[in-house]
Amino acid sequence: MNDIRIERWAHALVHYCLYLKPGEILSIHATPLAAPLIEAVYREALNVGAHPVPVIALDELNEILLREGNDSQLTMPSPVALTLAEKANARLSIQSSSNPKALSNIPPDRGAKLRQASHAVASKFWKRERAGDFRWCGTLYPTTGYAQEANMSLKEFEEFVFDVCFLNDPDPIASWQELSRKQQHFVDWLVGKKNVHVLGEGTDLKLSIADRIFINSDGKRNFPSGEFFTGPIENSAEGVVQFDIPASYDGRAVEGVRLVFHEGKVVEASARQGNDYLQQMLNLDAGARYLGEFAFGNNMRVTHATKQILFDEKMGGTVHMALGSSYPETGGVNQSALHWDMICDLRTAGEVWIDDTLFLKNGKVLV
Repeated sequence: MNDIRIERWAHALVHYCLYLKPGEILSIHATPLAAPLIEAVYREALNVGAHPVPVIALDELNEILLREGNDSQLTMPSPVALTLAEKANARLSIQSSSNPKALSNIPPDRGAKLRQASHAVASKFWKRERAGDFRWCGTLYPTTGYAQEANMSLKEFEEFVFDVCFLNDPDPIASWQELSRKQQHFVDWLVGKKNVHVLGEGTDLKLSIADRIFINSDGKRNFPSGEFFTGPIENSAEGVVQFDIPASYDGRAVEGVRLVFHEGKVVEASARQGNDYLQQMLNLDAGARYLGEFAFGNNMRVTHATKQILFDEKMGGTVHMALGSSYPETGGVNQSALHWDMICDLRTAGEVWIDDTLFLKNGKVLV
């Protein structure tokens, strides 16, 4: 794509998301399909005086490793990734797969082993991030594969991505800063609150957020973003939730998910499509049946599902919950190789009560 919005995209990633400084090392992870954005980010990083290090991978290599690698090969962290985890000041991940379903027939336990290797690298990132020594951001470059998943033409999907990233705006950074201010108002209001009650079609779920921290996700880590999230008290979820939006994980679409919680744990689960896979993932490890995240979607430009969680979980007027690992910065302590976001659509008939206050009704925040 030769488009001014690619330039805006790169400018926002370098200056707003990662706020690169002269002398810093930026690792850029993508496939060759994202070449226009890689080149624009590379040029922008050079203009800042930073040192961009591209790490370009082929889609097919991951599939070969998962199909043919032994356990030792699956679980060994990449030496290149480990070195960059120690040396890079910032990391940009650009999802750019040609075929999002390429891994859909890989046994889940093999995928879990590969995630263990990734977790070893990620733990180094998280430690440095908490020390203020590292930043990261993830975005998604439109490919034919993603467009097909979203039931769009490539051109339609490109326009969708530009719009939800605010790249049609003359100053995208200013637009993200405005969203950040609005979300911070909600985050500030939630400080000190204790109980959440979600009501909707097939949903009546209570959980606790006492002493937990809501994070204002305003486009710096996920691009696009537009959500505010926390880690609920691990043993607090009680009741039932119905997830209306298809939940995709590792290329597998699971639809019509219904979960029943007791003392924080999933004690009953079913899916209209992909039920066997859902059961396998729930049994992945001890933390997979507990919630690691509760969040409000707040990007009003995301109006329909695309089967890409980067976009779908940000859909304005929805809430989403993730089975598995928590984000430590929220106060959450649940640990798992799984982090699977599922979306509950409250835009036409739903409520969220915070303590004794109606916080959200039919997709609109009321406070």
